Amino acid sequence: MLGAAQRCGVRMSTSWDKAIGFGVNIPFVTLLGFELTQFEGGHSEIAYTAKPEHLNSFSVTHGGALMTLLDVSMATAARSQVPEMGVVTIEMKTSFMRPAIGPLVAKGELMHHTVTMAFTQATVFDAHGHKCAHATGTFKFMKRLPTGHKTANPLNVPPNSIRTD
Repeated sequence: MLGAAQRCGVRMSTSWDKAIGFGVNIPFVTLLGFELTQFEGGHSEIAYTAKPEHLNSFSVTHGGALMTLLDVSMATAARSQVPEMGVVTIEMKTSFMRPAIGPLVAKGELMHHTVTMAFTQATVFDAHGHKCAHATGTFKFMKRLPTGHKTANPLNVPPNSIRTD
């Protein structure tokens, strides 16, 4: 189910290579341990089990970790249709429905896109299939991220992968 990543020549072997389907290295996502399991046709699926340091004071997955999971799921869904481009989050609305405990799966969907924008949604499910959190988001397709007046940082691309800048 990783057809788009494979068509772009992305290796899908190490733990981050599985989560890197769109060809860039995001150290924070690596730290969280996300694993991309679907990246195709406007859909994404990411598996995640929170480590003890990712829990809140109630011993459930911290809302910030869940929001990152939702954000990456939506971005990956958008990128699965346009893998040669990067995306940046323009806005995101999140609803938390129940505590997120144990292994989680986020399913992202690209609902609509234009040449420059992607409109997405994602839901996080627990191991019992219960919805824990849901988000909608808007993303802008970009080649590079601006960092200041007339400057830009290149994407953090691992060796031997696709280039998006």
